[in-house]
Amino acid sequence: MTPATPVSPASRVAPAAPSVHDLVRLRAERPEAVAEAAARRKRRPLLRTADSAADRETPATGRAETGATGEAATGRAPLTARASLTAREAAAPHPGRLMIIAADHPARGALAVGDRALAMANRFELLQRLCLALSRPGVDGVLASADVLDDLLLLGALEDKVVMGSMNRGGLAGAAFELDDRFTGHRPEDLVRHGFDAGKLLLRIDHEDPGSLDTLHAAARTIDAMAAHRLPVFVEPFLCRRVDGRLRNDLGAAAVATSIAIASGLAGTSAYTWLKVPVTEDPDDMARVMETSTLPAVLLGGEVGDDLDGAYGKWREALRLPTVRGLVVGRSLLYPVDGDVAGAVDTAVSLL
Repeated sequence: MTPATPVSPASRVAPAAPSVHDLVRLRAERPEAVAEAAARRKRRPLLRTADSAADRETPATGRAETGATGEAATGRAPLTARASLTAREAAAPHPGRLMIIAADHPARGALAVGDRALAMANRFELLQRLCLALSRPGVDGVLASADVLDDLLLLGALEDKVVMGSMNRGGLAGAAFELDDRFTGHRPEDLVRHGFDAGKLLLRIDHEDPGSLDTLHAAARTIDAMAAHRLPVFVEPFLCRRVDGRLRNDLGAAAVATSIAIASGLAGTSAYTWLKVPVTEDPDDMARVMETSTLPAVLLGGEVGDDLDGAYGKWREALRLPTVRGLVVGRSLLYPVDGDVAGAVDTAVSLL
């Protein structure tokens, strides 16, 4: 893929790095440019009200503006009508809901997408896909590790977006210590310093692994620290177990409900806690499972394989539940089987 030139229409200042190829030079010569870009970034509320969502539309067209990261910049063909979407439907606001693009996988050494073992290893390509996804109408923001967010800051791609920092990436994929999910990423004070909007932590619990208690304790104290800063924290809980040496998340109804109950009860307050949850093995169980907590929740994408349309159907049904407030999806939208990133993202937005 040819690197695009990300330009954010919401920004009143030219991006520090005009293109992804300028990032290496800028990072080497002016590392302070990251903090400068963070300081001048235009921020937004985590959730938009109906009034603020209406303000996003341009008077002339009634459609949200997009930058130069769309089809023209990437050389892609014009967006085809996936799921009978119209441009107006793709641009429709979704007040009180969130559409977040996830890209924190590489920091945990998880680079595979389907049978492509190193799909996320090309950083220039990943940034291009992210900039395209973030330019689509209705996309609220991004979840990523510090290195990716720093790149996006310099590219001017985070203006008027929700920026969510990934906090514990120490449980490397496939490692013997995978369940020792230490907080090797953003700290609460880092998120405050950069003016970011939320954090996310992964909480995997194996009843056979004593180390899970350390992860529970660290997660609880991090939630306390985030609440002290009045910053939302998205907790992604799983009950898991090792099968033939590999870690497997249990997506059965009982396991997901139990993980939600545990995550909801962590820390001295749940005031700023959100949940990031999977759709259960049997999607019909989701209504009962989501009654486990009153905390607001977003659905995670997870491994959907080649059946993206099937995933859309599961997300659509779960989004009807009262506590489910949005989607946080990464690989299935950034690396769809048909290669149409814009089409995949627009369809996901339409579900809201």
